[in-house]
Formats: sequence, structure tokens, C-alpha cells
Amino acid sequence: MSEYTDDIRKKISQIVRFPSYQQPAERGMPFGAPAAEALTYFLSLAKNMGFETHNYDNYAGEVIFGEGEEFAVLAHLDVVPAGSGWTHDPFGGEIDNAARRIWGRGTMDDKGPAIIMLYCLKALKDEGFAPSRKIKLIVGCNEETGWACMEHYKKVAHMPEEGISPDADFPVIYAEKGILHLKLKFTVKGAKFAELKGGERANMVCDLCTASADASFGDPSAYGLALENGKVVSRGKSAHGSTPDEGVNAIEPMLRYLKLGGIADILFKEKLGLKGLKDETGELTLSPDVIKSCGDEIFITCDIRYPATLTEEYILSIVGGYGIPYEITNSQAPLYGEKDGFLVKTLCDVYNEVCGTNAQPIAIGGGTYARALKRGAAFGPEEAGEESTIHQANEYITFDKIEKCFKIYKLALERLTK
Repeated sequence: MSEYTDDIRKKISQIVRFPSYQQPAERGMPFGAPAAEALTYFLSLAKNMGFETHNYDNYAGEVIFGEGEEFAVLAHLDVVPAGSGWTHDPFGGEIDNAARRIWGRGTMDDKGPAIIMLYCLKALKDEGFAPSRKIKLIVGCNEETGWACMEHYKKVAHMPEEGISPDADFPVIYAEKGILHLKLKFTVKGAKFAELKGGERANMVCDLCTASADASFGDPSAYGLALENGKVVSRGKSAHGSTPDEGVNAIEPMLRYLKLGGIADILFKEKLGLKGLKDETGELTLSPDVIKSCGDEIFITCDIRYPATLTEEYILSIVGGYGIPYEITNSQAPLYGEKDGFLVKTLCDVYNEVCGTNAQPIAIGGGTYARALKRGAAFGPEEAGEESTIHQANEYITFDKIEKCFKIYKLALERLTK
């Protein structure tokens, strides 16, 4: 491990410097230049290591190791926007030797794990390991905002049936909730406010909401808001859309200040009738993450994560019963794998062996590329009890995390492809 440690840290630091959140498309770069540049950088690293590589039109790329039945490792190089509240440069890739961590957007989600996986392949290759399966390390550039990368990959290349995604939690994920992003429309006649907007992505808890409003609404400070440069400002704390309770949503106090408590109750007091829906994969969560006004209309995009044993149609039938117009902007069916199947059992055994634990497979509300496979499982890098900064300010990966993931991922690849 020690012979690769410094290189892994440096390469994570370098790839973080590409601000690869989705930006306007350019010629040959469907998600903007930074995402394409991050992909080129990653594939050049792999090529210099002696691996076969392919760039599929800057939608996605792959690194090939071995021959035989295909096995996928699915990671992504795009990130969510930085958001506010950082005390470190979000795209600086700062290596902090004193704190033994690397700061930056994507260090944990998912550039760090992608780089670690690449070095696991290099280490196995250097050791002379000959996998009995063709390992395809596939990296996408649109995981956070729609999965067009995977759709394109499936059109121009062959997606393996089985694989893992290092983009969630340990010990191993056997099930993922379904995901629905709904853009709801509310009509407010004679609105006495304008330029109401907030949130950057449907899967990030809104941490900043602003509006222009006259004095008739009263003192903003009574609602915990501020008046800045002639605008009313609500500040919260970002978090992953699948775990809204870990953040502070800036939209609710703004709605209440603007005398839109009815809308706030529908969205934040679970008056849609979705509260309480649950199964072994957890309870349904609803996070109103993006808001924008246009005349008398307010559009609010909500991130809904529903239990894996339920269906999209069932959720929509409940929402539709309230007569609120909506548009589906993103939809992903749940993942529900076999707890005792070979893939999940092998991954769980590897984690327990390396860490000296007796953990069991778990379910999550997040969505990973694992659901792009017929038999897929998400595998790390987060662990229970540690601070999570994914989709939040001051995201980081520790040196210890890098070393632990390297050991776990390398052994897992050996066991699954020997």
C-alpha cells in the first residue's frame, strides 16, 4: 500500500481541481469542459499505467483489465456544485498533512473512490494478478444530474450484468430506495414578491433562498431571515437530498415569511400523505430542494426517496390526489438485491475480514450506478458513525479512509474475479 499512497493522494488532489459539476454543453463536451477534462485526465492516468482505455464521446469512459466474463466497477467524475459555507477552496484539492485529509468537492463523492479503484487495478496488475473476468472500470460524467452518461454508454458499449459502485456506504448496500424528482407548480394570485429562488440541485438540501419583497411582510429577522442588498435572504445547511434531516432547508422559513404557510405545510409537514410509508429499506423522505418564481407561479422541485418495495405509480397516485400539477424531472426505479447472494455476501465478508467486524448488508436512500446493472451492489466509502460531508460544505477524505478503501477494494476485486 505504501508504494501507492502518495500517488493516490496527489491524483485525488489533482482531479478535484476540475469543477466538474454540470455546465452548459460545448462542442463534443455534453456536460461542459470541466467534466470532459476530468475524464481525459482520469483516462490518461490509466493509459500511462498500461491499461486499455476508451472515451465514449465525453459522456463516460472505461478502463479495461483482464479477459472473460465482464465485471463492472461503476464510479463517477461529476460532482454537485460547491454551494456555500466552505472554509477551504472547494476545487483546490488541498492536501492537509496536519489533519491527514484532502479537502474538496468530490473527494468522497466520487472522485476519491474512482482514483482508489484505478490504483487497485494497478496494484493487482503490478503483482501479476490475472483476473478470470474482464474488469471494466466505467466512469460517468452525469451521475448527479440525470444519468445521460449511462444511457449513452449502453448505446455505444456493452454494460456488464454484474458489478459494484464505490459510491455509498460500507459494509455493502443490497437495496436502494426509488428516486423521484417532482417539479410541483403552485399558483399564487397577486403575489407581492418577486425573484424568489433557491437551491442548486434537486439532490442537495437548499442552503440559500432569496426573494424581493416589500415591507408589508414584516421584519425578516422574526423568521430568522436577513435583509441583504435589498433582498430577503434565508440561509440553511446543505446535505444530501436522501438525508434531509442532516441539513437545514432554507426554503421553509422563506415560504412562511412570504405568507405561504399552506405550501410550506404541504411540503414540510408531510401533508401530501406520504409520511409513514416504509419497509425494511427505510421510510420515505421528501426534500423540497429547488424553488423559483415566475409571475404568479412558484415551481418547487422535490427529491423523493421511496421504499424499495413500493412503486413509482403508487407514489404518484398519492401525490396526484392533491391536484397539484407536477412534472417528473428524474426517475430511477429501486434496487433490491439478494442479501445472501454471491455478490453481496462476498463484499460483506471482505469488509468484515479487513475491518474485524461482523456487519450486515444495509439499505440506503441514496441512488448509485449499481442500479444500472442486473446484479449490482454499492460498496463504500462511507461508514456508520463517521462525519458525512457528501453534498455539503468542506467535503474531505482522510488519509486513513484512502488506505482502508484501498485494502478493501483490492481484496474485493481479487475475490470476485479470481
